[in-house]
Amino acid sequence: MKRERTFSWENPMEGAKEAIHMSGMEYLQAMSDHKFPLPPFLYTLDFTVTKVKSGNIVFEFVPQEFHYNPIGTVHGGVITSILDSAMGCSVHSLLPVGKGYTTLELKINFLKAVTIKTGKLKTLSKVINLGGRTALVEAQLIDENNIIYAHALSTCLIINY
Repeated sequence: MKRERTFSWENPMEGAKEAIHMSGMEYLQAMSDHKFPLPPFLYTLDFTVTKVKSGNIVFEFVPQEFHYNPIGTVHGGVITSILDSAMGCSVHSLLPVGKGYTTLELKINFLKAVTIKTGKLKTLSKVINLGGRTALVEAQLIDENNIIYAHALSTCLIINY
């Protein structure tokens, strides 16, 4: 049985051009309020943003077959992507106008296999330190019973637009 999936997205550069004139939180809130298009990867991987709070942006997804690797579990890259997104956006939410970020270093610990039987997963992130040039942030991927499936630690480079 052939499986298919289609999705569409809007031009992500429409909002990105405006981001340089807004604080990180203002920009993330504007996307949450649908004033700017969401990043295309959210549609590609079927992630949703369910909470936009200063220092903690929550992403969720329900594992699907299209997330699978060759051995029948969710690919580590999918898990890495949602954790990296949560950590980066959590840092971005604390940045003033004219500042952005990029991931400098990323470490992931995969603690439990994720399959379609796992159910909805969400991120919990915490900015540990926000300096002038770097930020240290961590995140967990948890299920509805607060069981941890993965833990991540990241260093983000703070950049000027």
